[in-house]
Amino acid sequence: MKRILFASCYSGLGGGETDLLTLAASLEAGAYECHLLLPKDGQLSEIWRERVGPVHIIPFRGATTFFVSALWARFPVVKRFAKLLQQERIDLAHSDYHCLPMIAAAAQLAGLPFIFTLWGWWFKPKPWQRIFFRGIPKTVARSIAIRDGYLGEPPFMPRENLPVVYPGVDTERFHPDLDGARLRDELGIPRDAPLVAMVARFQRVKGHHTFQSVAEAIVRQEPEARFIVAGDNVFGGAADGRYRDQIIRMASANDALRERLRYIGFRDDVENVYAAADVLVCASEFESFGKANLEAMACGKPIVSSNRGGPAETVSQGETGFLIDPDDIAGFARAVMRLLGDGRLRENMGRAGRARVRARFSIKAMTEAYRRIFDDLLRLNSQ
Repeated sequence: MKRILFASCYSGLGGGETDLLTLAASLEAGAYECHLLLPKDGQLSEIWRERVGPVHIIPFRGATTFFVSALWARFPVVKRFAKLLQQERIDLAHSDYHCLPMIAAAAQLAGLPFIFTLWGWWFKPKPWQRIFFRGIPKTVARSIAIRDGYLGEPPFMPRENLPVVYPGVDTERFHPDLDGARLRDELGIPRDAPLVAMVARFQRVKGHHTFQSVAEAIVRQEPEARFIVAGDNVFGGAADGRYRDQIIRMASANDALRERLRYIGFRDDVENVYAAADVLVCASEFESFGKANLEAMACGKPIVSSNRGGPAETVSQGETGFLIDPDDIAGFARAVMRLLGDGRLRENMGRAGRARVRARFSIKAMTEAYRRIFDDLLRLNSQ
């Protein structure tokens, strides 16, 4: 059995952390034992212990995008990481961006291979970092948009050296036969009211302000429409907290939205949010991947999404939803209104969306791709 240590500086449960959980839980029991390293406990560690296995807490501060790898390799916490790798007899280390310079140094001290998964399009290596990034044994990007943003133009390393492995969606958890009436009843939303949902953590780039403007435009045409937003400031950032407070104040002060728009916080039953909705909206200014779009598609729901970044790779225009420029409030409203007014179109797009998820974005495909990469790294390291 091979032991893998997954390192993350995030203890909350955003899209990347959900992907990490999904991957670790899907690797073959008996073939892999998956450990998690975090700087503190939180939602991620709680669920990991329940579903996956051991969690190790070592307080540390994540690297900034301006890190100098040689300097970070000298931090005392690197020796603590290396000691953990040796004590737990870890065979392979996996890192996110903010742990990378420390995990890379610790893995080298312990004589282990390591892999870097790139979740964010905004991680663009600085000139003094490029030698370090070229030397990583294996880097995986979660979308073409992420890969291309990271490599830049012209790319600082060949694109073929950086494979894209899309996150997988659990189509048994997210499926069209869920009962959305229960959530509507819980929130006091009439069962026959047109309902538009958004699922996103609070961060300005996620476009909650755009969603509010779209909702206001829809209400002028369809007064019975209702709106729900699931998500919270899952990472506890001060700027994100201020943005959350601002958005909620704006909704409370808006006569058109005060009784029609509900912010329902983090939901560990997010599949019921999709089930209750008629349409899912992704209003992000830029989205690295857009996991909520795929989860909603797996639930048989049509999507109206911004067209910048990952959604252009996952949502098929006119087939599983509509892609709109994030600055086009009227375009968002028209697309949502079209779907709310045409049940057959919603049904056809929902059916096509689920088929697309099962064909191209399955957990099986993601897990098999990672397993091949893990096995290749382990084999090379043993030679």
